[in-house]
Amino acid sequence: LRTLVVEQEAIGGQAGTSSMIRNYLGFPRGVTGRRLAGHGARQAIRFGASFHLMRSVVALRRADGLSVRLSSGVNAAARSVLLACGVSYRRLGVTALEALVGAGVFYGAAVGEAPALMGLDAFVVGAGNSAGQAALHLARYAARVTMVVRAPDLDRSMSAYLVREVAAHDRIEVLVRSEVVGGRGDGHLEQLTLRDNVTGELRDVPAAGLFILIGAEPRTDWLPDDIERDDRGFVRTGAEVSPTRWPLARPPAAFETSMPGVFAAGDVRRGSVKRVAAAAGEGAVTVPMIHNVLTGQGDRGPT
Repeated sequence: LRTLVVEQEAIGGQAGTSSMIRNYLGFPRGVTGRRLAGHGARQAIRFGASFHLMRSVVALRRADGLSVRLSSGVNAAARSVLLACGVSYRRLGVTALEALVGAGVFYGAAVGEAPALMGLDAFVVGAGNSAGQAALHLARYAARVTMVVRAPDLDRSMSAYLVREVAAHDRIEVLVRSEVVGGRGDGHLEQLTLRDNVTGELRDVPAAGLFILIGAEPRTDWLPDDIERDDRGFVRTGAEVSPTRWPLARPPAAFETSMPGVFAAGDVRRGSVKRVAAAAGEGAVTVPMIHNVLTGQGDRGPT
């Protein structure tokens, strides 16, 4: 097989930007997302995969096989396609802060930005494991890190070991039942407006960095209508594909979409476990399914 990997952002996607991954097998002290993703890419290259970086796939269609159109305008023919496009961070929706993205406002952990915050105030919006790891990493540099959380506590959304580490850190403060509703800066973030959701009180605070990790949405708006998705945009696979959407006599493979020969693995798939190890495992399990389809095992053609 000849394998082409198309990646529009960082190698490893969202996981590749994580400051620390602690639940991946074989790394008892954790591993940075950049290191894990880098090792994975080098390993794939040694196995013969080719990479197109800083490119995205903008269209997928079936025509004498499968054809994907890249953002560069190139069309690539394929016998099988694996969708592992992950998810994108949900936007905060504050207009003044969107104008400062990349200038003090970041979606994701943005590991490389932490040293620039030495002695300054940093804020993290989010209550999941990624947000907790980002806060701990930032606290190595920033004078103070404030986590802004809409929920009444971290317990329902963050692993217990992280909750304990965050609570024990003397430079991390957690503001519960709170939101970031505004901000400003002259070319770079300088100030945030926080709202207490219990009292409705607004207050302005100095801020040099804002890191937003508030959940994610699948990157599936470019997919054709032939590929079935749920109401949130996640791709349906296997038994979840509607019988009326499946065109062949054979059933779809476990990770096959409603378009035969197109598979989905990782966070983009409906029902997936949102963990790096689970995504890597799904990708590996998909390979023999692709082999079966390519060799025609069980494929009796269109109904």
